[in-house]
Amino acid sequence: MRNVIKKWNSISLVTRIICGLIIGIILGLAVPQATGISILGDLFVGALRGVAPVLVFFLVMSALCHMGEGQKTNMKAIVILYCLGNLLAALVAVIAHYIFPVTVTFSENTATSDVTPPSGVVEVITNLLMNLVDNPVNAIVNANYIGILAWAIIFGVALKKAGPGTKKALEDISDAVSVAVQWVISCAPFGIMGLIFGTISEQGLEALVEYGKLIAVLVGSMAVVAFIINPLVTFICVRKNPYPLVFTCLKESFITAFFTRSSAANIPVNMELCKNLNLDEDTYSISIPLGSTVNMAGAAITISTMALAAATTLDIHVSFGSALIMCVLAAASAAGASGVAGGSLLLIPLACSLFGIPNDIAMQVVGVGFIIGVIQDSCETGINSSTDVLYTACAEFRDRRLHPENYVGKPEARFTVPKRGKA
Repeated sequence: MRNVIKKWNSISLVTRIICGLIIGIILGLAVPQATGISILGDLFVGALRGVAPVLVFFLVMSALCHMGEGQKTNMKAIVILYCLGNLLAALVAVIAHYIFPVTVTFSENTATSDVTPPSGVVEVITNLLMNLVDNPVNAIVNANYIGILAWAIIFGVALKKAGPGTKKALEDISDAVSVAVQWVISCAPFGIMGLIFGTISEQGLEALVEYGKLIAVLVGSMAVVAFIINPLVTFICVRKNPYPLVFTCLKESFITAFFTRSSAANIPVNMELCKNLNLDEDTYSISIPLGSTVNMAGAAITISTMALAAATTLDIHVSFGSALIMCVLAAASAAGASGVAGGSLLLIPLACSLFGIPNDIAMQVVGVGFIIGVIQDSCETGINSSTDVLYTACAEFRDRRLHPENYVGKPEARFTVPKRGKA
């Protein structure tokens, strides 16, 4: 048994995930009645969501309390990249809609009565501020990452003058949680097998046929961001061929985020990827959790595309100027998507309100979003999460290029993850 486990672990995680994906599809088509298989997916996502808040809290707190006076991080550049990414993604969605205008088919049978969208941007900001001052224990229990980050930063700064023993204890706890996370991640092939089985056996793809063009525009816009916009931003930062780094982030982060459909659950995966790329832990231990809450390029695309599709369906003319205003609103709203139950879909009515679309119709658009969510939400989460690592790496590579003296004696950052067994 030990040899079997050793052989299993010697295979790359991505290869194991692909095997789990194929097996899940086969089982979903062959024995859809074997619903017990889907529990593997629920257990995997549940375990990731359960351990991620604890990991983020101790990683951020430990990193800050060990940070010396005047120690430099790249957080300012990363935050700028996050905001720019949201705005560019919304702009891509607007341009895509003008080139390939789409409409939606409203369904009166779509259940949206149990969801309540925010009444305006003020409510979104209020929700974020209230999450910021949430009870720290409650924030960890409810996976409120805004609150977790806020309190971890406060405690981390407060513990800067703590004794070496206290700091060492925090570091040991952080390392122990990281090891536990790796144990959970090693179960990803089985978890993804259960997730894809549940999708295939319960939902199927029939419901998506009617919305094929809408899905194509959404996924196409996200592909443009992933393969054109992000590489362009990366090239400006690193001044080298950006695609090795872009493809590394997509391969190592997008795949797991696609199936778990949770940026928060993918935080441990992104942390490990940053570690393998030799990035600065003092930076990525903060930027990755922050990115999972505010770096929402995929959400900006969803909000913009769905709002414009609703306007087109209702024969509402949207000028390019109005669309640009919506870009800013979508980018800002997307950054607050994690503070609203239901994520990006429930922020669609905010964008619709710019065009005078009534809330009851906007909520039907939300219902359409739920129908295509099996693809839309998976791609959206994959883009959101993989870009967290990409922009963190971009900021560090840019700083290494401009200020090499700050990295004397530090290991060289990588564009790709080394093969197993190599340094």
